[in-house]
Amino acid sequence: MSEEIGIEVRVNHSFQETLELIQEALKVEGFGVLTSIDVQTTMKEKLDIDFRPYTILGACNPALAHRVLTQDAVAGLLLPCNITVEADTDASSIVRIANPEVILAVGSLEQNEEVSAVAHEARLRLERVAEAMLAT
Repeated sequence: MSEEIGIEVRVNHSFQETLELIQEALKVEGFGVLTSIDVQTTMKEKLDIDFRPYTILGACNPALAHRVLTQDAVAGLLLPCNITVEADTDASSIVRIANPEVILAVGSLEQNEEVSAVAHEARLRLERVAEAMLAT
């Protein structure tokens, strides 16, 4: 898993339902959503292009962010953790969750043991989020 750029799960929920469920699953693991980018609306407003429902969420676990930022402030360039929710059909969606171990391997960050430990813990928590999504 640690080599993969992210985790992908397909769920049998509408796009809107999936957005709500992922936020609930993130809360259980101590994450909050700091940013939410509605790609469909942005594409329409900026480019006048119709695009499928697609949202990019920026999720953050404050305790983990604090640990990593006190080790190396450069890590802030790679935060928050990105999660995408995409409509697959009217009744199903795709969730993709970035793998923090891969993201924090950029440059020399992975050489810091504490940064690596935080990335590992974040990955485990986000894997549980993905598992929770499959269980809904």
